[in-house]
Amino acid sequence: MAQAISFNLNGRPVTVQIDDPRMPLLYALRNDLGLHGPRFGCGLSQCGACTVHLDGKAVRSCVTPVSAVAHRRVVTLEGLAAKETLHPLQQAFIDEQAMQCGYCMNGMIMQAAALLQVNKDPSYEEIKSALAGNLCRCGSHLRVIRAIRRAASATS
Repeated sequence: MAQAISFNLNGRPVTVQIDDPRMPLLYALRNDLGLHGPRFGCGLSQCGACTVHLDGKAVRSCVTPVSAVAHRRVVTLEGLAAKETLHPLQQAFIDEQAMQCGYCMNGMIMQAAALLQVNKDPSYEEIKSALAGNLCRCGSHLRVIRAIRRAASATS
């Protein structure tokens, strides 16, 4: 029997109908709500491609059951921007050409946004540590770090 799960998504209320409360949030975001920022990477919470913010904290949506977000606040890559203005991290990633294939971009930006919420001016080592659980096979790590430093200086 289908169950309705309501939550706040990118500043607006949404409801999804689910048959299994263990269904990953990632599936609801992509398949039911049409958002494609969070990506399926490993399905095991190891790569970070599916990262979203849940009540302000970075979480892996591939292992977060959709039932766990009922009456909570979820922000995806699409929700970082303010109307027509990109979030400073999104703009910095463009300016620094911080992605090659772009598959890891969602996780890198969402993890970095969570870091900048608690640390407005992170060091190189703090950024490296925060991104340690995000995999990127293209090797754009140095540009990613430059983009995060650029965004930090734009917001401070």
